[in-house]
Amino acid sequence: MSAALLSVAALVLVLGGAVLRPRGLPEAAFAVPAAALVIAAGAVPLEHAREEAERLGPVIGFLAAVLVLARLCADEGLFRACGAWMARWSRGSPHRLLGAVFVLASSVTAALSLDATVVLLTPVVFATAARMGAPPAPHVYASAHLSNTASLLLPVSNLTNLLAFAATGLTFTRFAVLMAAPWLVAIALEYAVFRRFFAAELAGPAAPEEEPPPPMPLFALATVAATLAGFAVASAAGVEPAWVAAAGALVLAVRALAHRTTTPRALLASAAVPFLLFVLALGIVVRAVVDHGLGDLLESLLPAGDSLPALLATAGIAALLANVINNLPAVLALIPVAAPLGTGPLLAVLLGVNIGPNLSYAGSLATLLWRRVAHQHGYEVGLGRFTRLGLLTTPLALAAATCALWAALRTIGP
Repeated sequence: MSAALLSVAALVLVLGGAVLRPRGLPEAAFAVPAAALVIAAGAVPLEHAREEAERLGPVIGFLAAVLVLARLCADEGLFRACGAWMARWSRGSPHRLLGAVFVLASSVTAALSLDATVVLLTPVVFATAARMGAPPAPHVYASAHLSNTASLLLPVSNLTNLLAFAATGLTFTRFAVLMAAPWLVAIALEYAVFRRFFAAELAGPAAPEEEPPPPMPLFALATVAATLAGFAVASAAGVEPAWVAAAGALVLAVRALAHRTTTPRALLASAAVPFLLFVLALGIVVRAVVDHGLGDLLESLLPAGDSLPALLATAGIAALLANVINNLPAVLALIPVAAPLGTGPLLAVLLGVNIGPNLSYAGSLATLLWRRVAHQHGYEVGLGRFTRLGLLTTPLALAAATCALWAALRTIGP
Protein backbone atom coordinates (compact mmCIF):
# COMPACT_ATOMS: atom_id res chain seq x y z
CA MET A 1 0.00 0.00 0.00
CA SER A 2 1.34 3.45 -0.91
CA ALA A 3 2.08 5.99 1.81
CA ALA A 4 -0.78 8.20 0.57
CA LEU A 5 -3.38 5.43 0.74
CA LEU A 6 -2.10 4.30 4.12
CA SER A 7 -2.36 7.84 5.47
CA VAL A 8 -5.93 8.25 4.23
CA ALA A 9 -6.90 4.83 5.62
CA ALA A 10 -5.41 5.77 9.00
CA LEU A 11 -7.39 9.03 9.05
CA VAL A 12 -10.61 7.19 8.16
CA LEU A 13 -9.94 4.75 11.01
CA VAL A 14 -9.37 7.58 13.48
CA LEU A 15 -12.45 9.55 12.47
CA GLY A 16 -14.63 6.45 12.25
CA GLY A 17 -13.58 5.43 15.75
CA ALA A 18 -14.22 8.94 17.10
CA VAL A 19 -17.71 9.10 15.56
CA LEU A 20 -18.90 5.55 16.27
CA ARG A 21 -16.92 4.72 19.43
CA PRO A 22 -17.74 0.99 19.33
CA ARG A 23 -18.19 -0.55 22.80
CA GLY A 24 -17.64 2.88 24.30
CA LEU A 25 -13.92 2.83 23.56
CA PRO A 26 -12.17 6.22 23.86
CA GLU A 27 -11.10 8.03 20.71
CA ALA A 28 -7.45 7.36 21.57
CA ALA A 29 -8.00 3.61 21.19
CA PHE A 30 -8.12 4.17 17.42
CA ALA A 31 -5.94 7.25 17.02
CA VAL A 32 -2.84 6.05 18.87
CA PRO A 33 -2.47 2.78 16.88
CA ALA A 34 -3.14 4.69 13.65
CA ALA A 35 -0.39 7.19 14.47
CA ALA A 36 2.00 4.39 15.37
CA LEU A 37 1.17 2.70 12.06
CA VAL A 38 1.93 5.73 9.87
CA ILE A 39 5.21 6.28 11.75
CA ALA A 40 6.24 2.63 11.52
CA ALA A 41 5.39 2.51 7.81
CA GLY A 42 7.42 5.64 7.11
CA ALA A 43 4.43 7.71 5.98
CA VAL A 44 5.55 10.23 8.60
CA PRO A 45 9.28 10.38 9.34
CA LEU A 46 10.04 10.22 13.04
CA GLU A 47 11.48 13.72 12.90
CA HIS A 48 8.21 15.09 11.50
CA ALA A 49 6.23 13.25 14.18
CA ARG A 50 8.47 14.82 16.82
CA GLU A 51 7.93 18.27 15.29
CA GLU A 52 4.18 17.76 15.36
CA ALA A 53 4.31 16.66 19.01
CA GLU A 54 6.35 19.75 19.91
CA ARG A 55 3.89 22.00 18.06
CA LEU A 56 0.86 20.43 19.72
CA GLY A 57 2.41 20.19 23.19
CA PRO A 58 1.42 23.66 24.43
CA VAL A 59 -2.06 23.26 22.92
CA ILE A 60 -2.59 19.92 24.65
CA GLY A 61 -1.30 21.37 27.93
CA PHE A 62 -3.77 24.23 27.66
CA LEU A 63 -6.64 21.87 26.87
CA ALA A 64 -5.87 19.73 29.93
CA ALA A 65 -5.74 22.79 32.19
CA VAL A 66 -8.95 24.35 30.91
CA LEU A 67 -10.84 21.05 31.22
CA VAL A 68 -9.78 20.83 34.87
CA LEU A 69 -10.69 24.48 35.40
CA ALA A 70 -14.16 24.00 33.91
CA ARG A 71 -14.82 20.88 35.98
CA LEU A 72 -13.76 22.62 39.19
CA CYS A 73 -16.06 25.54 38.33
CA ALA A 74 -18.90 23.03 37.98
CA ASP A 75 -17.99 21.47 41.34
CA GLU A 76 -18.11 24.94 42.90
CA GLY A 77 -21.69 25.29 41.65
CA LEU A 78 -21.09 27.87 38.93
CA PHE A 79 -23.21 26.09 36.33
CA ARG A 80 -26.05 25.36 38.78
CA ALA A 81 -26.11 29.06 39.61
CA CYS A 82 -26.19 29.84 35.89
CA GLY A 83 -29.20 27.55 35.50
CA ALA A 84 -30.99 29.39 38.29
CA TRP A 85 -30.20 32.71 36.62
CA MET A 86 -31.67 31.45 33.33
CA ALA A 87 -34.86 30.34 35.06
CA ARG A 88 -35.29 33.65 36.93
CA TRP A 89 -34.59 35.69 33.82
CA SER A 90 -37.06 33.64 31.77
CA ARG A 91 -40.02 34.33 34.11
CA GLY A 92 -41.89 31.38 32.61
CA SER A 93 -41.34 32.40 28.98
CA PRO A 94 -39.67 29.93 26.57
CA HIS A 95 -38.72 32.91 24.38
CA ARG A 96 -36.85 34.53 27.25
CA LEU A 97 -35.28 31.19 28.18
CA LEU A 98 -33.88 30.88 24.65
CA GLY A 99 -32.38 34.35 24.94
CA ALA A 100 -30.84 33.43 28.29
CA VAL A 101 -29.37 30.23 26.86
CA PHE A 102 -27.86 32.20 23.96
CA VAL A 103 -26.25 34.73 26.31
CA LEU A 104 -24.97 32.13 28.74
CA ALA A 105 -23.80 29.55 26.21
CA SER A 106 -21.99 32.24 24.20
CA SER A 107 -20.25 33.50 27.35
CA VAL A 108 -19.30 30.05 28.64
CA THR A 109 -18.01 28.97 25.22
CA ALA A 110 -15.90 32.10 24.84
CA ALA A 111 -14.47 32.03 28.38
CA LEU A 112 -14.18 28.32 29.23
CA SER A 113 -14.14 26.74 25.74
CA LEU A 114 -16.80 24.85 23.86
CA ASP A 115 -16.22 21.66 25.88
CA ALA A 116 -17.60 23.38 28.99
CA THR A 117 -20.75 24.34 27.09
CA VAL A 118 -21.33 20.83 25.78
CA VAL A 119 -20.42 18.77 28.83
CA LEU A 120 -21.30 21.06 31.74
CA LEU A 121 -23.86 23.59 30.53
CA THR A 122 -26.05 21.35 28.35
CA PRO A 123 -27.22 19.20 31.32
CA VAL A 124 -28.11 22.43 33.15
CA VAL A 125 -30.14 23.56 30.12
CA PHE A 126 -32.00 20.23 30.12
CA ALA A 127 -32.75 20.54 33.84
CA THR A 128 -33.87 24.18 33.59
CA ALA A 129 -36.23 23.49 30.67
CA ALA A 130 -37.68 20.47 32.50
CA ARG A 131 -38.32 22.45 35.71
CA MET A 132 -40.06 25.17 33.69
CA GLY A 133 -42.07 22.68 31.62
CA ALA A 134 -40.60 24.19 28.45
CA PRO A 135 -39.86 22.10 25.32
CA PRO A 136 -36.15 21.22 25.43
CA ALA A 137 -35.42 21.30 21.68
CA PRO A 138 -34.84 25.04 21.05
CA HIS A 139 -32.61 25.45 24.08
CA VAL A 140 -30.65 22.21 23.73
CA TYR A 141 -30.04 22.78 20.00
CA ALA A 142 -28.81 26.26 20.94
CA SER A 143 -26.15 24.66 23.18
CA ALA A 144 -24.92 22.60 20.24
CA HIS A 145 -24.81 25.46 17.77
CA LEU A 146 -23.24 27.94 20.15
CA SER A 147 -20.55 25.51 21.24
CA ASN A 148 -19.31 25.93 17.66
CA THR A 149 -20.38 29.42 16.56
CA ALA A 150 -19.61 31.21 19.84
CA SER A 151 -16.09 29.80 19.94
CA LEU A 152 -14.88 32.45 17.49
CA LEU A 153 -14.11 35.18 20.00
CA LEU A 154 -10.93 34.26 21.87
CA PRO A 155 -7.85 32.17 21.06
CA VAL A 156 -8.73 29.98 24.06
CA SER A 157 -12.39 29.43 23.15
CA ASN A 158 -11.70 26.47 20.91
CA LEU A 159 -8.88 24.06 20.24
CA THR A 160 -8.99 25.08 16.57
CA ASN A 161 -8.34 28.73 17.53
CA LEU A 162 -5.45 27.78 19.75
CA LEU A 163 -3.87 25.67 17.01
CA ALA A 164 -3.97 28.63 14.60
CA PHE A 165 -3.26 31.41 17.10
CA ALA A 166 0.53 31.31 16.96
CA ALA A 167 0.47 31.32 13.15
CA THR A 168 -1.65 34.50 13.05
CA GLY A 169 1.06 36.57 14.72
CA LEU A 170 -1.63 38.39 16.72
CA THR A 171 -1.72 39.15 20.41
CA PHE A 172 -4.55 37.74 22.51
CA THR A 173 -6.30 41.13 22.61
CA ARG A 174 -5.84 41.85 18.90
CA PHE A 175 -7.31 38.46 18.01
CA ALA A 176 -10.37 39.19 20.17
CA VAL A 177 -10.83 42.65 18.66
CA LEU A 178 -10.76 41.33 15.09
CA MET A 179 -13.11 38.42 15.86
CA ALA A 180 -15.59 40.37 17.99
CA ALA A 181 -17.73 41.57 15.07
CA PRO A 182 -17.87 38.15 13.34
CA TRP A 183 -18.73 36.58 16.71
CA LEU A 184 -21.60 38.98 17.40
CA VAL A 185 -22.97 38.85 13.84
CA ALA A 186 -22.96 35.04 13.69
CA ILE A 187 -24.66 34.68 17.09
CA ALA A 188 -27.30 37.29 16.25
CA LEU A 189 -28.18 35.56 12.97
CA GLU A 190 -28.35 32.16 14.71
CA TYR A 191 -30.73 33.65 17.28
CA ALA A 192 -33.00 35.14 14.60
CA VAL A 193 -33.21 31.81 12.75
CA PHE A 194 -33.82 29.88 15.98
CA ARG A 195 -36.73 32.17 16.91
CA ARG A 196 -38.39 31.44 13.59
CA PHE A 197 -37.46 27.76 13.27
CA PHE A 198 -38.74 26.89 16.76
CA ALA A 199 -41.63 29.37 16.78
CA ALA A 200 -44.28 26.77 17.64
CA GLU A 201 -42.32 25.34 20.59
CA LEU A 202 -41.45 28.77 21.89
CA ALA A 203 -45.06 29.97 21.78
CA GLY A 204 -46.36 27.76 24.59
CA PRO A 205 -46.42 28.90 28.22
CA ALA A 206 -44.12 27.47 30.87
CA ALA A 207 -44.05 27.57 34.63
CA PRO A 208 -41.69 30.03 36.33
CA GLU A 209 -38.88 28.65 38.50
CA GLU A 210 -40.00 28.40 42.12
CA GLU A 211 -36.94 26.83 43.76
CA PRO A 212 -34.69 29.19 45.79
CA PRO A 213 -31.62 30.03 43.72
CA PRO A 214 -28.24 28.67 44.88
CA PRO A 215 -25.61 31.22 45.88
CA MET A 216 -23.31 32.44 43.14
CA PRO A 217 -19.81 30.93 43.65
CA LEU A 218 -17.92 34.21 43.65
CA PHE A 219 -14.50 32.62 44.17
CA ALA A 220 -14.86 30.49 41.04
CA LEU A 221 -16.23 33.45 39.09
CA ALA A 222 -13.32 35.65 40.19
CA THR A 223 -10.83 32.93 39.27
CA VAL A 224 -12.25 32.64 35.76
CA ALA A 225 -12.18 36.44 35.34
CA ALA A 226 -8.58 36.61 36.57
CA THR A 227 -7.60 33.78 34.22
CA LEU A 228 -9.10 35.57 31.22
CA ALA A 229 -7.25 38.76 32.15
CA GLY A 230 -4.11 36.69 32.57
CA PHE A 231 -4.41 35.39 29.01
CA ALA A 232 -4.21 38.94 27.65
CA VAL A 233 -1.25 39.90 29.86
CA ALA A 234 0.62 36.66 29.14
CA SER A 235 0.13 37.03 25.40
CA ALA A 236 1.70 40.48 25.45
CA ALA A 237 4.64 39.04 27.42
CA GLY A 238 5.07 36.07 25.07
CA VAL A 239 3.95 33.50 27.68
CA GLU A 240 1.98 30.44 26.51
CA PRO A 241 -1.72 30.52 27.56
CA ALA A 242 -1.33 26.98 28.92
CA TRP A 243 0.58 28.39 31.92
CA VAL A 244 -2.20 30.87 32.69
CA ALA A 245 -4.89 28.19 32.40
CA ALA A 246 -2.80 25.92 34.63
CA ALA A 247 -2.51 28.69 37.24
CA GLY A 248 -6.29 29.20 37.27
CA ALA A 249 -6.89 25.48 37.56
CA LEU A 250 -4.30 25.22 40.34
CA VAL A 251 -6.00 27.94 42.41
CA LEU A 252 -9.33 26.14 42.29
CA ALA A 253 -7.71 22.72 42.74
CA VAL A 254 -5.91 23.76 45.94
CA ARG A 255 -9.16 25.18 47.31
CA ALA A 256 -11.13 22.06 46.37
CA LEU A 257 -8.53 19.70 47.85
CA ALA A 258 -8.39 21.76 51.05
CA HIS A 259 -12.20 21.57 51.37
CA ARG A 260 -12.15 17.90 50.35
CA THR A 261 -14.65 18.47 47.53
CA THR A 262 -12.40 16.67 45.06
CA THR A 263 -9.55 14.16 44.97
CA PRO A 264 -6.30 13.94 42.98
CA ARG A 265 -7.82 11.05 41.05
CA ALA A 266 -10.89 13.12 40.13
CA LEU A 267 -8.64 15.97 38.97
CA LEU A 268 -6.69 13.60 36.74
CA ALA A 269 -9.94 12.22 35.31
CA SER A 270 -11.20 15.72 34.52
CA ALA A 271 -8.05 16.35 32.44
CA ALA A 272 -9.35 13.73 29.95
CA VAL A 273 -5.95 12.16 29.27
CA PRO A 274 -7.31 9.73 26.63
CA PHE A 275 -8.70 12.68 24.67
CA LEU A 276 -5.36 14.49 24.92
CA LEU A 277 -3.66 11.43 23.45
CA PHE A 278 -6.28 11.43 20.70
CA VAL A 279 -5.46 15.04 19.77
CA LEU A 280 -1.73 14.28 19.62
CA ALA A 281 -2.19 11.12 17.57
CA LEU A 282 -4.67 12.82 15.24
CA GLY A 283 -2.13 15.57 14.57
CA ILE A 284 0.45 13.00 13.48
CA VAL A 285 -2.03 11.18 11.21
CA VAL A 286 -3.17 14.46 9.61
CA ARG A 287 0.48 15.39 9.05
CA ALA A 288 0.84 12.18 7.03
CA VAL A 289 -2.23 12.99 4.92
CA VAL A 290 -1.06 16.57 4.33
CA ASP A 291 2.44 15.44 3.34
CA HIS A 292 1.04 12.94 0.83
CA GLY A 293 -1.26 15.08 -1.27
CA LEU A 294 -3.85 16.96 0.80
CA GLY A 295 -1.52 19.90 1.37
CA ASP A 296 -0.89 20.34 -2.36
CA LEU A 297 -4.62 20.09 -3.09
CA LEU A 298 -5.52 22.73 -0.51
CA GLU A 299 -2.73 24.98 -1.75
CA SER A 300 -4.25 24.87 -5.24
CA LEU A 301 -7.75 25.62 -3.91
CA LEU A 302 -7.19 28.45 -1.41
CA PRO A 303 -7.17 31.86 -3.08
CA ALA A 304 -4.44 34.36 -2.32
CA GLY A 305 -5.17 37.71 -0.69
CA ASP A 306 -7.72 39.01 1.79
CA SER A 307 -10.30 40.50 -0.55
CA LEU A 308 -13.91 39.75 0.34
CA PRO A 309 -14.33 37.10 -2.42
CA ALA A 310 -11.08 35.45 -1.34
CA LEU A 311 -12.08 35.37 2.33
CA LEU A 312 -15.54 33.99 1.46
CA ALA A 313 -13.96 31.24 -0.64
CA THR A 314 -11.45 30.38 2.09
CA ALA A 315 -14.14 30.21 4.79
CA GLY A 316 -16.33 28.08 2.52
CA ILE A 317 -13.53 25.62 1.73
CA ALA A 318 -12.69 25.34 5.44
CA ALA A 319 -16.35 24.71 6.32
CA LEU A 320 -16.66 22.05 3.63
CA LEU A 321 -13.48 20.31 4.75
CA ALA A 322 -14.64 20.38 8.39
CA ASN A 323 -17.84 18.57 7.45
CA VAL A 324 -15.92 16.01 5.39
CA ILE A 325 -13.10 15.14 7.80
CA ASN A 326 -14.12 16.98 11.04
CA ASN A 327 -12.99 20.45 12.04
CA LEU A 328 -9.94 19.44 14.09
CA PRO A 329 -8.10 17.60 11.30
CA ALA A 330 -9.37 20.26 8.89
CA VAL A 331 -7.66 23.08 10.77
CA LEU A 332 -4.49 21.01 11.21
CA ALA A 333 -4.41 20.54 7.43
CA LEU A 334 -5.26 24.14 6.57
CA ILE A 335 -2.91 26.03 8.91
CA PRO A 336 0.32 25.30 6.98
CA VAL A 337 -1.38 26.31 3.71
CA ALA A 338 -3.20 29.42 4.97
CA ALA A 339 -0.44 30.81 7.20
CA PRO A 340 1.75 32.09 4.32
CA LEU A 341 -1.31 33.87 2.87
CA GLY A 342 -1.62 36.19 5.87
CA THR A 343 -3.74 36.90 8.94
CA GLY A 344 -7.01 37.43 7.06
CA PRO A 345 -7.06 34.01 5.36
CA LEU A 346 -6.11 32.29 8.64
CA LEU A 347 -8.98 33.96 10.49
CA ALA A 348 -11.31 33.06 7.60
CA VAL A 349 -10.24 29.43 8.04
CA LEU A 350 -11.29 29.67 11.69
CA LEU A 351 -14.69 31.04 10.68
CA GLY A 352 -15.14 28.04 8.42
CA VAL A 353 -14.03 25.35 10.87
CA ASN A 354 -15.95 26.87 13.80
CA ILE A 355 -19.27 27.86 12.19
CA GLY A 356 -19.26 25.22 9.44
CA PRO A 357 -19.62 22.16 11.75
CA ASN A 358 -23.20 23.16 12.60
CA LEU A 359 -24.13 21.69 9.24
CA SER A 360 -23.59 18.04 10.18
CA TYR A 361 -23.08 15.69 13.14
CA ALA A 362 -19.54 14.85 12.04
CA GLY A 363 -18.46 18.47 11.64
CA SER A 364 -16.93 18.76 15.11
CA LEU A 365 -16.12 16.57 18.07
CA ALA A 366 -18.16 18.97 20.21
CA THR A 367 -21.32 18.17 18.24
CA LEU A 368 -20.69 14.44 18.55
CA LEU A 369 -20.19 14.85 22.29
CA TRP A 370 -23.34 16.99 22.56
CA ARG A 371 -25.29 14.23 20.86
CA ARG A 372 -24.10 11.74 23.48
CA VAL A 373 -25.06 14.12 26.30
CA ALA A 374 -28.54 14.52 24.78
CA HIS A 375 -28.91 10.74 24.52
CA GLN A 376 -27.93 10.37 28.18
CA HIS A 377 -30.84 12.68 29.05
CA GLY A 378 -33.28 10.57 27.06
CA TYR A 379 -33.49 13.05 24.17
CA GLU A 380 -33.08 11.64 20.67
CA VAL A 381 -31.69 14.13 18.17
CA GLY A 382 -33.36 13.87 14.77
CA LEU A 383 -30.95 13.88 11.83
CA GLY A 384 -33.45 15.56 9.53
CA ARG A 385 -34.24 18.38 11.93
CA PHE A 386 -30.59 18.92 12.83
CA THR A 387 -29.67 19.13 9.15
CA ARG A 388 -32.53 21.48 8.23
CA LEU A 389 -31.58 23.83 11.03
CA GLY A 390 -27.95 23.67 9.95
CA LEU A 391 -28.82 24.50 6.35
CA LEU A 392 -30.79 27.53 7.50
CA THR A 393 -28.17 28.88 9.89
CA THR A 394 -24.71 27.85 8.73
CA PRO A 395 -24.36 29.40 5.22
CA LEU A 396 -25.99 32.64 6.37
CA ALA A 397 -23.94 32.96 9.56
CA LEU A 398 -20.71 32.02 7.78
CA ALA A 399 -21.20 34.55 4.98
CA ALA A 400 -22.20 37.35 7.35
CA ALA A 401 -19.34 36.63 9.77
CA THR A 402 -16.86 36.63 6.88
CA CYS A 403 -18.15 40.00 5.70
CA ALA A 404 -17.76 41.29 9.27
CA LEU A 405 -14.19 39.96 9.39
CA TRP A 406 -13.38 41.65 6.06
CA ALA A 407 -14.75 44.95 7.42
CA ALA A 408 -12.75 44.56 10.66
CA LEU A 409 -9.54 43.90 8.73
CA ARG A 410 -10.18 47.02 6.62
CA THR A 411 -10.99 49.32 9.58
CA ILE A 412 -8.72 47.94 12.30
CA GLY A 413 -6.00 46.33 10.22
CA PRO A 414 -4.50 42.84 10.53
